[in-house]
Amino acid sequence: MATFFNSSSLLLAFCFITTTQLIALSSAGGFTLDLIHRDSPKSPFYNPSATKTDRFTNAVRRSFTRASRFRKQTVISPNDDFQSDIIPGNGEYLMNISIGTPPVQVVAIADTGSDLTWTQCQPCRHCYKQDAPIFDPKKSSTYRALPCNSRACDSLFFPSTCEKNLCPYTLRYDDNSYSEGELAVETFTFGSSSGGSLSAPEMVFGCGFENGGTFEEAASGIIGLGHGPLSIVTQYRKAKFSYCLVAEENETSKINFGEHAVVSGEGVVSTPMVKEDDTSSYVLRLESIKVGNTSVANDKTKIPSGKGPNYPIDIIIDTGTTLTILPPDFYQAMEKELVKAINKKTTPDPTKWLSLCYSDVNIDDVPTLTFQFTGIELELPSSNTFVRTGDNLICLAIVPDTLPPIFGNLSQRNFLIGYDLENNQISFKPTDCGKQ
Repeated sequence: MATFFNSSSLLLAFCFITTTQLIALSSAGGFTLDLIHRDSPKSPFYNPSATKTDRFTNAVRRSFTRASRFRKQTVISPNDDFQSDIIPGNGEYLMNISIGTPPVQVVAIADTGSDLTWTQCQPCRHCYKQDAPIFDPKKSSTYRALPCNSRACDSLFFPSTCEKNLCPYTLRYDDNSYSEGELAVETFTFGSSSGGSLSAPEMVFGCGFENGGTFEEAASGIIGLGHGPLSIVTQYRKAKFSYCLVAEENETSKINFGEHAVVSGEGVVSTPMVKEDDTSSYVLRLESIKVGNTSVANDKTKIPSGKGPNYPIDIIIDTGTTLTILPPDFYQAMEKELVKAINKKTTPDPTKWLSLCYSDVNIDDVPTLTFQFTGIELELPSSNTFVRTGDNLICLAIVPDTLPPIFGNLSQRNFLIGYDLENNQISFKPTDCGKQ
């Protein structure tokens, strides 16, 4: 879920962070938590009766729902080193953290497309049903609602009426999901996958009293991992995080923050992020895609705003979307070269969601696709681009659509991917994530 802020109102998140918090976080240096796949038996979303085909079909549906949210999400307000448990949620991963004193566990969707972290709160005037108890700020000794003249409140987008000098926020998403409540600070506790925990006082978050839409019962809200001033990444001040997504659903992935998030060594390639003032998402510039040794690029004649013979596209890198989504003309040119290279009869996808499928081709035998981002070539293993959707059927996990282009989580598997907000770049390192 992308969240948009006015760049002129953005301020450095460490302005919100107390000296106590900085000491606690700095002394930790870095921290690591587990990421659990949505369909893993360890996940609260796990459905033992679902087949592998069922699970993939549901993930495809969620991809399109998720992608639609990047169209025009907004935040409305009065004046918008650690690792953590992440579980693919309704788009795609959940994060287990604890909020308050005494700590109350919250399971929320970890979202690289959002800034503001929020959870459902009592008294709930209107909330969607959730499995876990709803957080009650009155029972926490460290909860503090923020006033309208606070710097955090000023960083939100669109002025509106401030009541009782408390900073209200409203989040609305393109699929009609929403969260409304008050901006506050609270102690967050992150538990390490290797034992121990990190306490972070005075973290800015949204306490949601009215929430609804497509949120699922197993999740209690959103953990904002975007690059804006209110995301937990920026509030941590050591503005680096990385993750490594495993290929197998029953294995555990990792997400790292701070010093643990550094991506270095042999095989690392880095590309700059595209700075877009109105989005919290992370955006890369895709110049072309190589099918085997044949390069395919956007044709400027198909794009009214084309600026050259091979017009690059800005593409969101997102853990919350399963599929990779490309503009239709760009996709068709790539698919044409792929069909030519495979040189086998195609098979219609019985679900009608995917465009290119084969019933008599092994995944290992299809050509590799190399995504050419600014300054780098990222060669994807064929297992990152084709998936087995049923008996003897494989399909390309890349689709054409007029939705915003997205580099989805299937394409990201078995890469250690590091986000460096200070140097404005994303790094990729081929890695066996199952051994992390």
